[in-house]
Amino acid sequence: MSQDPEATAQLLRYQRCLACGAAQTLRRFACVRCGHEHLQWNEACGRGIVHAITVVSRAPSEEFRGLAPYALLLVTLEEGPRVMGHGLPGMAIGQPVLATFFEHAGRPLICFRPV
Repeated sequence: MSQDPEATAQLLRYQRCLACGAAQTLRRFACVRCGHEHLQWNEACGRGIVHAITVVSRAPSEEFRGLAPYALLLVTLEEGPRVMGHGLPGMAIGQPVLATFFEHAGRPLICFRPV
């Protein structure tokens, strides 16, 4: 796959800098820590810890209106980078989670579930 998206077809990926070892999400052309341009895509195991939670009561678009209200979690993956995804109601900061996926409007979205 040429675009190497962060999450596609139930595969959660991240980039690791081959110079300093920093892990980062999203497709970037250089390391955010050291600026080195040699990055490698890796598959994440999907396990992490909840870092932050917010509840979206007003959907950002018509496409997400049917999901509202919904929880968005910022999760620190075991490999180091942080990624945002949906979460189940009642989750807490510091809680261990596992990434799963669900399809909405024709695309896969990340959903974290308690471990």
